[in-house]
Amino acid sequence: MITQTPARAASTLLSQGKAATASSTENAGTPASAAVDGDNGTRWSSAAADPQWLQVDLGTTSTLDSVTLDWETAYATAYQIQTSTDGTTWTSVHSTTTGKGGTETVSVNGSGRYVRLYTTQRATQYGVSLWEFQVYGSAGSTNAACSTTNAALHKTATASSTENAGTPASAAVDGDNGTRWSSAAADPQWLQVDLGSSQPICGVQLNWETAYAKAYQIQVSANGQDWTSVYSTTTGPGATELITLSGTGRYVRMYGTQRATQYGYSLWEFQVFTGGSGGSGGTTGGGDGGDGGTTPPPGDATLLSYGKPATASSYQDDANCGGCTPAKAFDHDPATRWATSDTTGWVDPGWIQVDLGATAHITQVVLQWDPAYATSYQIQTSADGTNWTSVYSTTSGKGFKETLNVDGTGRYVRMYGTARSNGYGYSLYDFDVYGTGGDPTAPPAAPPNPGNPEKVVFDDEFNGAAGSEPDSSKWSQDPGNGQNGELETYTDGDNTKMDGNGNLVIEADKTSTGYTSGRINTSDHFNFTYGHVEARIKVSGTQGLWPAFWLLGSNFKTGTPWPQCGEIDIMEHVGSVPDAVYSTLHAPAYNGGNGDGSPYTVAGSDFSTDFHTYALDWDSGHMTFSVDGNAFFTVDKANLEQTRGPWIYDHPFYIILNNAVGGDWPGAPDATSVFPQKMLVDYVRVSQ
Repeated sequence: MITQTPARAASTLLSQGKAATASSTENAGTPASAAVDGDNGTRWSSAAADPQWLQVDLGTTSTLDSVTLDWETAYATAYQIQTSTDGTTWTSVHSTTTGKGGTETVSVNGSGRYVRLYTTQRATQYGVSLWEFQVYGSAGSTNAACSTTNAALHKTATASSTENAGTPASAAVDGDNGTRWSSAAADPQWLQVDLGSSQPICGVQLNWETAYAKAYQIQVSANGQDWTSVYSTTTGPGATELITLSGTGRYVRMYGTQRATQYGYSLWEFQVFTGGSGGSGGTTGGGDGGDGGTTPPPGDATLLSYGKPATASSYQDDANCGGCTPAKAFDHDPATRWATSDTTGWVDPGWIQVDLGATAHITQVVLQWDPAYATSYQIQTSADGTNWTSVYSTTSGKGFKETLNVDGTGRYVRMYGTARSNGYGYSLYDFDVYGTGGDPTAPPAAPPNPGNPEKVVFDDEFNGAAGSEPDSSKWSQDPGNGQNGELETYTDGDNTKMDGNGNLVIEADKTSTGYTSGRINTSDHFNFTYGHVEARIKVSGTQGLWPAFWLLGSNFKTGTPWPQCGEIDIMEHVGSVPDAVYSTLHAPAYNGGNGDGSPYTVAGSDFSTDFHTYALDWDSGHMTFSVDGNAFFTVDKANLEQTRGPWIYDHPFYIILNNAVGGDWPGAPDATSVFPQKMLVDYVRVSQ
């Protein structure tokens, strides 16, 4: 029976990060492991033949209650869900010949260590392909004692580096205490061993040479790429360390982040012991990048980190990033950020931590990165700010917005970066910690979305007498010089007059001393967040003209600089491109020529020959721009955060109308330019 996703009050996702195998793979980029990595952007796909199968080893015999299949378009119409205790003999717990593709959640009743999808009929000419294969239920326990046999002995070992040919990775797993592995003299470094199959891991023994690690993690992995930390310390003593832990994986790694000496890392022996329950020891959570913030915090979790004391390995405070202190990552302002120092902090490792005020159960961490992001990092928790436990680890961080579901306890939470994405340091716009407990402070309430139906809250039809200025209860003149290389001087009302026919005229003119024009705004009278805003405008149109209808963040008037205040260009037109208008967003991570925008083009037309209606529909998660009712550019908050940078548009903005001359984009007027040039505005309306 195919059902809606059931409630899983007592059900656990068992398959994520576990060892997966398949009957075939389409290519190296679609391995079996991609279906259990928690990343909806990677997938397994098979060869184009029937039958095919994908199976996952849960590590222990478990009781199953449901399986979710997140199909790519190449799905199966006929398939079975099967279980096995040994990976050889299979029992079918679900069978269908009418598979529908998409996302299918199947209720099952069975038990086994191995779970297999066995397909017998493809829906397309291609193979079968799954974004995710998720098995839910309750995990069993082996209760086996931890073996004293070294499972790493003579297994394949690799390392981040070797000091020389005489200190290879293999020397740490050869059983000979007279040979050793040693690394290059830099941080971080790692040594890993392939056990050959997924196994429950209960202990590790490190027999250090004098060049030991002060800070390191023991990590496990099902595929040698995605790692979960099962032990972490910043006070390693060297010599011989016997560590009791709990995890499951085929690969085991020592990941060193701080050397105790000026030399590299060096191990006489790296021993791994198996048996026990093989618990996860941590979680890889919602995957790198997660869902762009659309997934709410688990359960009754709340934001714990807002406004809490923060410290970091360093911070930047100069002309390029003034006051980029640790506190900026926890101020709930997506336009401010923390960055490591440009003089001492463009190194590895780098970290930032927050004191939640009291012990908390942490279930989710959301990171909104600046382009200076971490490719390798851990999320760590601590009871005392000194001894840390890793609850998430990755070596393939993608930057932008990463939503990580974790499970940990502590008063302190830290992002500990070990590899930077570029030559700069580490920088975060937001570091949000969710969970229960702690000593949370509620952030400012979010503004309400527009009503349904919306009501008009601002309206100017510009019906004044010919020669009169705009209504001073709605508009303020904005005299002075323009920005962006513009050539005009904005006058105090001389160039913004009614024409007596229901239009505002913003006139750009050429004088003996240069150019004059008009600019007005609503900053002193009307500021708003969200809604439908539109204006009916006939733009000016000659080389060098740049008419615009746009919004600027109201905090610009109280000292927040551009682009941190945010800018929303509903309509811009340049005279040299008569058949196009443009809509663009500007924020710290994307602005100017790199803004997030789109043109609206009607080939062969000239927008300056007639009136057109330019509109924006704006709420807490979307913006849609339109011309004459034709929507042409939609911005989705979650997608923006995942592809460009923070969404900084949840605060008041005010309206600006201006008719610029020259500038970096349109260029200066030339011999073909005609003056005066009139921008006519029939009306401006806002509804919420």
